[in-house]
Amino acid sequence: MRTSGIDFTIVRAAWFAQNFSEGYLRDPVLAGVLPMPGGDVAEPIIDIDDIADVAVAALTEEGHKGELYEVTGPRLMSFADMASELSRATGCEIRHIPISFEEFHENVAEAGGSFVADVFTAIARETLDGRNAHTTDGVMRALGRAPRDFADFARATAQTGAWTSAA
Repeated sequence: MRTSGIDFTIVRAAWFAQNFSEGYLRDPVLAGVLPMPGGDVAEPIIDIDDIADVAVAALTEEGHKGELYEVTGPRLMSFADMASELSRATGCEIRHIPISFEEFHENVAEAGGSFVADVFTAIARETLDGRNAHTTDGVMRALGRAPRDFADFARATAQTGAWTSAA
């Protein structure tokens, strides 16, 4: 891309906060569990609204040409940390349950089929090896503001009713 001669901006992210409210992890959260592989690996989980804001800025404003924005949340969190934040936000206990990648694959396959399970398990195997255990300044560089914290995402999302069984 960089040597192609065309204008570009790259926005790169890892785990999304919305996986817990809109994605395949919503049903486990509703059940009070967060079954995830990767042990105690910390992730810089990001709100997809921050990713969208960076993309919009890159497409509509000057000064982003040729930039690589690695976007992360403002802090590293283990899945146990995320479960604690979700518990506080929802008022219900949500426990992180460490599982193997094989168990993760089975869980995702039950929810979304084998193709989806293959994709998400490959992503999990690749990203949950510690390579993302750092935060970046991508959101700040692109937007001039800090990224949204997972706790803020969890509180705001809980208020929408996303984690009620009727949602």
